Amino acid sequence: MKNIIILIVIFVSCSISVAQVFPDNYVTVNGARLWYETEGSGEPIIFISGGPGFSHVYFKPHFTQLSWNFTLIYYDGIGRGRSDLATLPSDYSIERDVADLEGLRQALNIEKWHMYGHSYGGLVAQQYALQYQEHLYSLILANTMHSAEMWQEGCNNYYYEIKNQYPEAWSSIKRLADQGKKESSPEMAWISVDTLPLIYFYDVSNVTKLATDSLPWNSDVYYAIVGEELFCLNPKLQFLDFRPRLSEIKVPLLVLAGRYDRMALPRYQLQYEMYARHAEFYMFEKSGHFPFLEEPNRHMQVVREFLLRKY
Repeated sequence: MKNIIILIVIFVSCSISVAQVFPDNYVTVNGARLWYETEGSGEPIIFISGGPGFSHVYFKPHFTQLSWNFTLIYYDGIGRGRSDLATLPSDYSIERDVADLEGLRQALNIEKWHMYGHSYGGLVAQQYALQYQEHLYSLILANTMHSAEMWQEGCNNYYYEIKNQYPEAWSSIKRLADQGKKESSPEMAWISVDTLPLIYFYDVSNVTKLATDSLPWNSDVYYAIVGEELFCLNPKLQFLDFRPRLSEIKVPLLVLAGRYDRMALPRYQLQYEMYARHAEFYMFEKSGHFPFLEEPNRHMQVVREFLLRKY
């Protein structure tokens, strides 16, 4: 979710769940304290947030209805929200997030859980499924990427949209790039604020539905994983590609996409149908990167029916 932190800082709406939410808790996993809370009862569902670098907060209260049938587990990965910071930037990685998820499962004494990974969280979910699918009931991949190629094309499209729709912002970006500035530089921070709703939403007014708290995003996590260079991903990600192995995921799989998602592009989302032939696929026609915000009723119906189906 490139640079979307700026959007969330500016457009904040505070929401409170009407369902019972138990007090927050901590467990120590791989030497770090991870925060989590649960809601509801039944088979557990773990929610993995995007960014990378976001806390769990933007999920709530949009999934509370599922607590009627399931135990919802919200958690903050290392460096996010209320969890501990990492000692070294290299500790922020997909591999560490997967290891921490498995450690969290063991600490909570859960044999199996359902998994919902959104955006970057879907990358973590895919890697987890390939390593630990014996501990999964099912897997939901929402507006995520299957490869570095797809991720890079999303970044390319991000700048393409700015170049064409916001040429004033594009001129500033190019000027700073020519000066050798990195994406993480303070000068870059506010240039594309106005462009972000276009990238992530079908209806830009829906940006106000995003909820956050005082620790919504850790830029150290983001730049350690994605990289600080303009226009390109961290070279460490160049070999990331789940497509050749998606057929190894045998648990029920649901892939969700937004027709107007200009980061997790539909052109690539459709490839899941090719590489994971047993997967169910749903395209939300009036959504961008956040179908659970833009088409909440339909999103809840699709997810609930998938989770309650007997396989």
